[in-house]
Amino acid sequence: MNKQILFATLLYTLSVLILLSFTVNIANTIGSFYWVILFTILLSLMFGYILNSYILSQKFNMDENLLHLTKEILHELNIPLSTIQANISLLKKRLDSDNKSIKRLIRIEDASKRLERLYNELVYSIKKEIQIVEKEEFELSKLIKNRVNELKLLNRNPFELYLNSTIIKVDKIGFEKMLDNILINAMKYSDKDKSITIKLENNILTIEDKGIGMDESELISIYERYYQSDNNSRGEGIGLALVKAYCDNEKIKIWISSKKGIGTKVSFDLSVVII
Repeated sequence: MNKQILFATLLYTLSVLILLSFTVNIANTIGSFYWVILFTILLSLMFGYILNSYILSQKFNMDENLLHLTKEILHELNIPLSTIQANISLLKKRLDSDNKSIKRLIRIEDASKRLERLYNELVYSIKKEIQIVEKEEFELSKLIKNRVNELKLLNRNPFELYLNSTIIKVDKIGFEKMLDNILINAMKYSDKDKSITIKLENNILTIEDKGIGMDESELISIYERYYQSDNNSRGEGIGLALVKAYCDNEKIKIWISSKKGIGTKVSFDLSVVII
């Protein structure tokens, strides 16, 4: 990579020197300022095209090779995952009377579903770095219910849902990741018996917990990457930074209110993404 940058720099420098040399010679020969400017512009376009073609072709080739390699690896990862899920279904049919075995299979099945979700998020993250992720239309209340049902498998907080039928158009997987970040934070900083309330009405989505809450000084820093309000909690502290980045990208307004010892409320104005 350093050799390519050095070569591009030398090529650019050489093109500028040649351009200046031609410009001086033409100015001395013709003596017409108009033709000198025109000739300079034409040479600039020519050298610029050659230089950019070289630099961008390298980038396009790298992106294409990376995308091809990624597709092959992800395909290979998907094969054992599909095999696990298919065999779980077959075993469940044969073990109708063996409750203990069925419970174990259900645990394996739940784990495989979480693995599948991680696989899909990995695919999404890689594609997002290489190409633009297309937006999808979907029923938001249905998506919220699906995410809540999966989080209930963790046997933690109860949920209270107040949802209106709402269709939005956004980067769907990115929205799921954002929603999971907020819900997992609410669970993480709340006692297991404290409920988490999710409301979707009047184009506003709110997620409210009755957890440890934050004071004003903590609220100022919550969107900073690697910041954590509770240093004893596990995690990388990048969740809310990613949430804010997603909201900014989708033009979704987000605001957070919180009180120490009372809880936290996260609100999203979805007006710009509602169909």
